[in-house]
Amino acid sequence: MYELFKNLGTWLVSGSQWSGPDGIAHRLAEHLQYSLLATLIAAAIGLPLGLLIGHTGKGAFLAINLASFGRALPTVGLVVLVFLAGGLSMLPVYVALVALAVPAIVTNTYAGMTAVDPDVKDAARGQGMRGRQVLLRVELPLALPLVLTGLRLALIQVVATATIAAYVSFGGLGRYVFDGLAQRDLVQVLGGAVLVAAVAVVLDLALSGLQRFLFRHRTA
Repeated sequence: MYELFKNLGTWLVSGSQWSGPDGIAHRLAEHLQYSLLATLIAAAIGLPLGLLIGHTGKGAFLAINLASFGRALPTVGLVVLVFLAGGLSMLPVYVALVALAVPAIVTNTYAGMTAVDPDVKDAARGQGMRGRQVLLRVELPLALPLVLTGLRLALIQVVATATIAAYVSFGGLGRYVFDGLAQRDLVQVLGGAVLVAAVAVVLDLALSGLQRFLFRHRTA
């Protein structure tokens, strides 16, 4: 075991391991590209849907049950299904990652909207605000902490799952995991897993810190 972790440390700090098209730096950039793009697409779908459901109160059943759907989603199975239907491309990967991220965004956005005090909304309407004005000027600003929490959770989930890109012969940090398994190289497998976990933890801590900074006055 000691030898394994010693070899892992050597693998992670080796200069040659960080350079070139198969280096950690390049694979990390690919992994972040897949993750950020998938999260942006999911946000473009999930945010309007969550805001609409929270504002109108219609479709609440959908928002509540999407969380369970996200946990039960067979990500690899979805990749294979879309791969068989659409052929070899990044489309199956993005479909699976977006499908994974949307439930967290919709659910947290809906939760943020429903947490807004009804008296505050009534007061806004009493001042002559219309539906869209109440949504954009009152509900959304108050719901923003939970909305951002949903985006953060979605991004972390996607980062942790974007290794599936390597499953259909593309890049990212998952390349080390799948190549290592194929070559029976335990150090490479463990190295890929450690890198994915480290990226997820760093992003989570950074986004949590940013969120606390942005809303520090609300908790003071």
